[in-house]
Amino acid sequence: MSLTQQSDPIALFREWFMAAKESDLTLHESMSLSTSTSAGFPSSRMVLLKDFDSRGFIFFTNYNSRKAQEIQENPKVSLLFHWPTLERQIRIEGSVTRTSIEESECYFRTRDRGSQVGAWASKQSATIGQESIADKVKEIENRFENQKIPLPSFWGGYRVSPNRIEFWQGRPDRLHERLLFDREAKGDWSTTLLYP
Repeated sequence: MSLTQQSDPIALFREWFMAAKESDLTLHESMSLSTSTSAGFPSSRMVLLKDFDSRGFIFFTNYNSRKAQEIQENPKVSLLFHWPTLERQIRIEGSVTRTSIEESECYFRTRDRGSQVGAWASKQSATIGQESIADKVKEIENRFENQKIPLPSFWGGYRVSPNRIEFWQGRPDRLHERLLFDREAKGDWSTTLLYP
């Protein structure tokens, strides 16, 4: 189906995301998250998409991390999915908010115990001092020995609510197909074809 026949960006995203998953790509759910400070200095890093629906795209992190601090300063972010073997990219721009505690708790319970310990042990983005990460892991393992590990208060999810989504499909002679969805004031999506 041609991109021009698409009217729902979330349905198209689901189709492309599943195609990437079925292609056995390594970490098909990885995406570049770009944030910026209030002064406009950008930074990007790879994170993992954990869920999505019509409300947006969810990832999880430490709320004291650099990305979280920049989100606090400027809640406008962008995401980029790049699947080179499929010659596809998806660019997403929008506003980000925290998920509910219930959503964070629900996802935290799906993580293996080692990852739960890691969420407690890592002071993400902070400088490592005298105490090693291995020491911190051991301390957390001892603290929660033989009990369920609780959701840390400083850890949880973010939802990126999109206002622009662009789909890029590689074509011969660099005449790539680009379809841009813009969210209108009423919440509907308008579409525009872009030159390569």
